[in-house]
Amino acid sequence: MYVPGAVLALCLPCFLSGNVFGYEYGEDYSDSYYNEISNGELQRAKQIQCPPQDLSRWDKLFIMLEDYQMKQDMFLQQNEDMVKAEMNSIRRELHKLNNNNNVCVQASENTCKCVSEQMNRSLNQAMDQLREAADMYQAQNNETLQQLIQYSRNQATRLTKLESSSLLGAGLGQVAMKSFSTYPKEQEASNADGGKLEKALMATVADLQRIQAQLALFQRATAHRFLPSGCEMALLFPMRSKHIFAEVTPSMSMSLQSLTICLWAKVTQSLNKTVLFSYGTKKNPQELQLVLARHSVLLTVGGETHLVEAQSVVTDGQWGHFCGAWSSEQGLATLWVNGENVAKVPGVAEGHVLPSNGFIILGQERSRSGIYRDLDSSVAFTGKMTGVNMWDHMLEAGRIKEYANQDGYCDSRGNVIGWGVSEIIPHGGAQYIN
Repeated sequence: MYVPGAVLALCLPCFLSGNVFGYEYGEDYSDSYYNEISNGELQRAKQIQCPPQDLSRWDKLFIMLEDYQMKQDMFLQQNEDMVKAEMNSIRRELHKLNNNNNVCVQASENTCKCVSEQMNRSLNQAMDQLREAADMYQAQNNETLQQLIQYSRNQATRLTKLESSSLLGAGLGQVAMKSFSTYPKEQEASNADGGKLEKALMATVADLQRIQAQLALFQRATAHRFLPSGCEMALLFPMRSKHIFAEVTPSMSMSLQSLTICLWAKVTQSLNKTVLFSYGTKKNPQELQLVLARHSVLLTVGGETHLVEAQSVVTDGQWGHFCGAWSSEQGLATLWVNGENVAKVPGVAEGHVLPSNGFIILGQERSRSGIYRDLDSSVAFTGKMTGVNMWDHMLEAGRIKEYANQDGYCDSRGNVIGWGVSEIIPHGGAQYIN
């Protein structure tokens, strides 16, 4: 009955002093411990060897359990963070697409549905793979726990089967060899499972990146083809040339005492003077003009000395809605950009009346000789233009804001020039696009 106690009493000093592994520190701690063991039990205990040390195998098994759980948590967290980041990026892209391309809302919704379905399929596949990996890890954990329970049950049996102290070193060596031989296999299995999960995560990331690239491509294509205000066509001025312009035939006489000119324009590059709209006669080739000057827009009536200007309102490469209004009564002239009144000046050509029998040109101005080959390429417009309208009166502010709405007012036409109704003939390389 006292034999196991005697064995433990002998083995405990062996573990504490390090002699289990064959080390000696040169210090004697035997006097520090008092054991109530009879002489007979001591003699019998000397015949029994301390059991092999299995604590190293237990430690490795517990470490494996902790590694499995830690890897599972890390992979799940990494997948969740990556999915959240990609979803936020997609939401931002969709938000930009919705703000800049309201005309293409239906197409965007269809694209978003396709993207959502693809994402759902990819996420479902990733979640299935994660569940499979989690089930595999759980099964391995359960198997390891069962092994630990079995080891604990066999511990007493192993202790009683130790025959002599001479087998201590050999027993420890065998245990160490078995531990080191089985650990690489277990680690290899763990690495294989982690590799499968990592491949699944990389596939999900690749799918999300491909979807994001498709969205960016769709956004660029939509922005390139986008026409504001619901207009179905536009005039393209592909380069700055004296041969490229469009000639307009008004629906009524240009002998006017008040007027409003509105148009959409996307200028490729605005120089010191870039002509959008020009009306000229033989006497005065620059009778009425709406021009750009770098980041400014100007309206001139009766010559360049009578003008109104708004600065820092033009951006190259972006659509803008430009309106110029004038009345000979008090000479009131106003400029509007994207529905906002940016300039208002009285006394501009007060009492003046536009002469008739002139010529209206888009993207250029009439030369003094009246010959087209004498046009100046430095003032030519390059870019796109649409929604060109002109009225014989000053429009109210509310109507100008309506016409500047990108959601669609292109069907509202002027009574002097009506886009899609009046004759507008492109020359040179100018052409209609849709």
